[in-house]
Amino acid sequence: MSIPADQLSDPAVRALVTAINAHDRQAFADALTPGATMSDDGSDRDLRQWAEKEIFSANGHMDVESESDDGLSLVADYRNDIWGAMRTRWQFVIDGEKVSRFETGQA
Repeated sequence: MSIPADQLSDPAVRALVTAINAHDRQAFADALTPGATMSDDGSDRDLRQWAEKEIFSANGHMDVESESDDGLSLVADYRNDIWGAMRTRWQFVIDGEKVSRFETGQA
């Protein structure tokens, strides 16, 4: 049973997941602080290049299974046209009302 994106606890995480699932580049950018960073499987990546490859040009989609740490940690089934579906973990750092960093990887 997945948690709908609009019911996620943290508003900044909710905005980012909603943007990912809508493939909305502008909403994705708006949900991030200037200079936001990310890592994938423990390696820092260029956030914009990663998002274009793994989300926007590959039809990325998150089905959130669970959340913890006041909504800053998610476990989700993530799928895209490159890798198919995989169980992933996501950890978010919030600055003000936006995401300043997220870390993802296989769960």
